[in-house]
Amino acid sequence: MAQHNSSDIPPRWHALAGGCALNIALGSYYAWSVFMPALEAEFHWTRTQTSLVSTINMVLLATMYNVAGTIINRLGARTIALIGGLLFSGGFMLASLSHSLGMMYLTAGVLVGLGLGFGYLPPLSVGFKWYPEARGLVSGLAVGIFAAGSGIVGPVAGGFLPLGWDGLVPRLGWRTTFQILAVVYFVLTMVGAYWLKDPPASFVPPTPKAKSASAPKVSSVNLTTSQMLKVPTFYPLWIAYMLGCIAGTMAVSQAVPFARSVGYSASGAAIAVTVGAAGSALGRFFSGWMSDHLGRLPTVRVILVTSMIAAPLMYAFSGSAALFYTLLFLVFYAYGTQLSVYTALAGDFYGPKHSAANYGILLLAWGTAGVFGPLIGGQVYGSTGSYQYAFYIASAAAVGSLLLLMFAKPPAEAVEPAHA
Repeated sequence: MAQHNSSDIPPRWHALAGGCALNIALGSYYAWSVFMPALEAEFHWTRTQTSLVSTINMVLLATMYNVAGTIINRLGARTIALIGGLLFSGGFMLASLSHSLGMMYLTAGVLVGLGLGFGYLPPLSVGFKWYPEARGLVSGLAVGIFAAGSGIVGPVAGGFLPLGWDGLVPRLGWRTTFQILAVVYFVLTMVGAYWLKDPPASFVPPTPKAKSASAPKVSSVNLTTSQMLKVPTFYPLWIAYMLGCIAGTMAVSQAVPFARSVGYSASGAAIAVTVGAAGSALGRFFSGWMSDHLGRLPTVRVILVTSMIAAPLMYAFSGSAALFYTLLFLVFYAYGTQLSVYTALAGDFYGPKHSAANYGILLLAWGTAGVFGPLIGGQVYGSTGSYQYAFYIASAAAVGSLLLLMFAKPPAEAVEPAHA
């Protein structure tokens, strides 16, 4: 293969910029818990009922990502991104008209979730094609920006006490807030989709720099999804991913209600969303980059130990704002790390050629955690009036994930590769 200097490479910035614009809008769905108290107060819905919107979002993101993966080569990344942006922004606009729980599930749940599923894939697909030499960094940046969106929307909608801002929801109501956000999301997703275009067939990436001995080794075989599912060690990996994400999906869906339940004001609880978003974004970005150098599984193992310790302590030390926000940051950092590292790991273990489709199956593990995390949090709070035992369960899940990773290994190089 010919050597290519940086001066020979066409501009690639648009692939990352487009992904950032799209993901900063889509990722704001993580701020859903900011709206839950207002909805519960107006409609007298239960915590479990409002938490189900997050569950629907996560399940549809995971499943529709796979659907998008089957048609992205036919329709193109830009078209898939446009569909995602229209569904996502349209879902919020229609949700502002809701007067029933079913309508809220259909709009803020189903339509937004469909938009998430279609929109999540293009930044990764396009980014990997333009930057194949930095898969961990690309996945970290793409999903890191995805997490940052809620860090902006949380205080804008729910308030930011240090600046004396009480938030759009208290000032204008949740309906008007949804409408304002829908317009902003539409603009961001359309701009992002415009920039998301695959490289031309003539594109040749730069020669990657030499890596350290501990850096991830990319499989020399390219397994199709059906071949990957025949590898026995795939299943411990899948279950480990699911268990490891339970603490994060629980915290995502319950951050504001949890903070309110232990005595924080509405604006103080909204800060929890910003702190969580910062932790998730930094975990996705820095751990994605770090795993390029230290290895995927070692990075995940360290972070699971962190989550295992931080989740129960977050409840125990909730009375101290400094400790509460620090531990919340760590729980979200561990959650974000897994979303970034597993994305890159799919290509390392099973080959880069089919990595988008293969990661789609892995992402179903995260979607399953998206069912159990909010459900456990909502049910435990509904039954006991406290989140204490929910975070104990999350810690135990992290232990289970850590143990299962002992059996997660790449397939033998002797597995028959997929034919081109």
